[in-house]
Amino acid sequence: MKCLCLIAFVATPLMAGTDDVTATGDLGLVIERATGSLVLVDRSDRAAVGRIEGLGDLSHASLTYSPDERYAYVFGRDGGLTKVDILTRAVVARTVQAGNSIGGAISDDGKLVAVSNYEPGGVKVFDAETLALVADIPAAGKTIGLVDVPGRRFAWAVWDTGEVYLGDFSGAEPVVMPLGNAGKNPFDAVLTDDAHTYLVGLFGEKGVTAFDLWDANPKPQKFLTEYGRDGEDMPVYKMPHLQSWAFTEGQYALPAVGRHEILWVDRDSQATVATTAVHGQPVFIIAQPASPYVWVNFATPLNDTVQVVDSRSHSVVATLTPGKAILHMEFAPRGAEVWISSRDDNKVVIYDTRTREKVAEIDAEAPSGIFFTARAHQTGL
Repeated sequence: MKCLCLIAFVATPLMAGTDDVTATGDLGLVIERATGSLVLVDRSDRAAVGRIEGLGDLSHASLTYSPDERYAYVFGRDGGLTKVDILTRAVVARTVQAGNSIGGAISDDGKLVAVSNYEPGGVKVFDAETLALVADIPAAGKTIGLVDVPGRRFAWAVWDTGEVYLGDFSGAEPVVMPLGNAGKNPFDAVLTDDAHTYLVGLFGEKGVTAFDLWDANPKPQKFLTEYGRDGEDMPVYKMPHLQSWAFTEGQYALPAVGRHEILWVDRDSQATVATTAVHGQPVFIIAQPASPYVWVNFATPLNDTVQVVDSRSHSVVATLTPGKAILHMEFAPRGAEVWISSRDDNKVVIYDTRTREKVAEIDAEAPSGIFFTARAHQTGL
């Protein structure tokens, strides 16, 4: 009886004031690229619930979340690293740490935030609580493709030299290990969903380079070196974003740079399985959770269209026109909906993935990236 009374006594204060509690699992942030602001959205209500301003130049920006989903770390084009509290809807810390940055990541324990810089290059690592500088790792050029790797590590590549590095920040001092040369002008990179393979896309030559991060001494393994050699590439109007490369049906679904194609590659053998002709040059290829489908958007001037491709047959099964200048897509964690940013219509458009019908719209000023808090629990994002 004493135990029951104690439990009741402890539980009562925890239940008090629940009307004031905001859960974070249904929330997300939409980047308003023209105004340097964020729109806080609620997935269940399909609604905007707040706006956070004062984040600098977000013309090319991304963000990541703390493990508790409360804080977002926003990486801006102006080199700004901004920590945002999504419960109070306020900026709680900000530092302009470089002249031009391109993205970042948070360590698996949530203690460190790393930023990938174009100007002056290199990677800077910060304390996630205070944004105090922890490490400054220089590079001989622009750093790209920064991802978190289990074990309080980060991987990145250098555009100018092709070199790839793995930084270990688990000890008192960082240990940065060169992994080798990926090739000419790596333009982005991605970590596979099992954190096994770091894939680096090449712009200066044909191919993709894989690094096995489960190996104690990863070595570069190049594949797709022959694709497109028998034809002429078109001008590239927008670089593909590789952190959205789809992993489905035992395959990589990869964008063919300079071509209107998706390349399907066997994950184990790295052999090309098939190609799919699509509407334009793919930018994001994103796997719809719990399904065989991938959704694709395209570079300008063909960027009013989204296509759905079946990973089993490699065929296009739906073509949608959600709006003008489709920049990004984000799926609900279980795949029931996809949220699509239409920059030039100043809207986020929401589709039911089963019917592929539009179910709602949310107003936003020139929206680009959409980031749900479920990303807090995904490696490589």
